[in-house]
Amino acid sequence: MHKLCRYVRFSINPFLPADEAGFNSFASKPAGEGLSVFLELGVELAGEADAATGLIVNVSDIDQKVRDCAVGVFAEKIKADHREARHTGYDELVRLLKIVWEKLADKFGSAQLLKLSLKLSPFRTLAVSDEDCAMVYYSEKFEFAAAHKLWNEKFSEKQNIEVFGKCANPAGHGHNYIVEVTVKWPSGQAMRTGEFEKVVNQELIKVVDHKNLNEDLPEFQRTTPTVENIAVFAWNKLVGRFGKTMILHCVTVWETDKTYSSYYG
Repeated sequence: MHKLCRYVRFSINPFLPADEAGFNSFASKPAGEGLSVFLELGVELAGEADAATGLIVNVSDIDQKVRDCAVGVFAEKIKADHREARHTGYDELVRLLKIVWEKLADKFGSAQLLKLSLKLSPFRTLAVSDEDCAMVYYSEKFEFAAAHKLWNEKFSEKQNIEVFGKCANPAGHGHNYIVEVTVKWPSGQAMRTGEFEKVVNQELIKVVDHKNLNEDLPEFQRTTPTVENIAVFAWNKLVGRFGKTMILHCVTVWETDKTYSSYYG
């Protein structure tokens, strides 16, 4: 069984009578004119690769199905809300995702639709999944800068170099970390972005930002602050902190744009 994910980008102009189709799907199609609403819909599928083609589904077919079945759903609602000076909240976006799910679910042959994700900005994503269709998933990225030392005092210098490579510097080194926090809540429940961000900022970011993790945090005086252990640390700081209905689902920490670790508790 294979998984395939395709991201389809499109832009909506709330006050124009029609959206320009455009010719650059890498940027967005429809293209958008001037200041427009940019969205990215992620379609995750599962299925067997065809023996003759090696494909689960041709990605061009995914693009076309999304533009035929999904873009209009978002465009109609966004245009209507703008005309009425009405806010489009998370609950409405989830409702639209579920409408799109119904429209797309049977459009990919034998491939199964696993997940739809709507990127609201480069740093925020809303998603629904067949794994738990009663829940809504929300992800947001944060940043912090910190130093750490990958060095085990019980190892010899040679052992440290063998294990940690060029990171085996007794004086330590720094990173600009990115941490993505994903929570879930029952469909129909309210979510306030500012309240969510306040918890992450207070419980995690302020604790680690511009710190020497080995020296300043008691947890890492006993444990090496690898990206794997930082993800666990972040989980422990945040789990149970989002109230009764919002549940921590996953924490992902990027050490560089090439290296990350996710922890699910």
